[in-house]
Amino acid sequence: MMTHRHTKILEVLSRHQRAEVIALSELLGVSQVTIRKDLDILEGRGLIRREHGYACLGKMDDIGKRMAFNYDIKRRIAKQAAAIVEEGETVMVESGSCCALLAEELANKQQDITIITNSVFIANFIRNASHTRIILLGGCYQPESQVLVGPMTRKCGEIFFSDKFFIGTDGFIPNFGFTGKDHLRSQTIMDLAENVRDIYVLTDAEKFTRKGVLGTVRLESVSGVFTDDRIPANVEKMLRDNNIALHKVPEYEGA
Repeated sequence: MMTHRHTKILEVLSRHQRAEVIALSELLGVSQVTIRKDLDILEGRGLIRREHGYACLGKMDDIGKRMAFNYDIKRRIAKQAAAIVEEGETVMVESGSCCALLAEELANKQQDITIITNSVFIANFIRNASHTRIILLGGCYQPESQVLVGPMTRKCGEIFFSDKFFIGTDGFIPNFGFTGKDHLRSQTIMDLAENVRDIYVLTDAEKFTRKGVLGTVRLESVSGVFTDDRIPANVEKMLRDNNIALHKVPEYEGA
């Protein structure tokens, strides 16, 4: 289970990319032994890398590194999105940091839920979930994002129908919709979206200030968006004008 101290460690690493065990111990007011145990937990979850005497984040495209940025906000977004999934549903969860945390929330609900995903990271992230069925689609493996993409993924996805499809995004273009930066991943999202009832986008509000270069999902295809209250007012109006259900969590817990 993630603690407040774990979140603080991720915040430090998000700002500085790496931190010494001694510095973290002094900053958080606990022993170096305790910090090392914390780092072992975070490394076991794939969020950080341990090196001699310090901890660091992975490469820019590494999903663990992306999850560390705005971790607390993403966790609240995931928790709110998990609340709309009902007992017995089959959901598809695409690769992404918010999506990985959503999958964990669903696994923790201990309900009869089936998760279909093209993310090796997510399948491994919730591998110990006892009440959740996990179906991992095949495809061409992208090692840094730990995601499966391409024609084989599309073919595997064709045999399933999902109640809800949860996706992340790399950016947003007004009057169009949500965008990505990787061609194969963007095409895979579009392919998998063909056999789902409702599409939901999970993203921290910062992504609404980035454009991206490849379209993934148009506004008219989206049923709902889960984000935080930093979303720009003009974007919020645009989503509501397109009859998209908007779910916002506070930037700070308890706010």
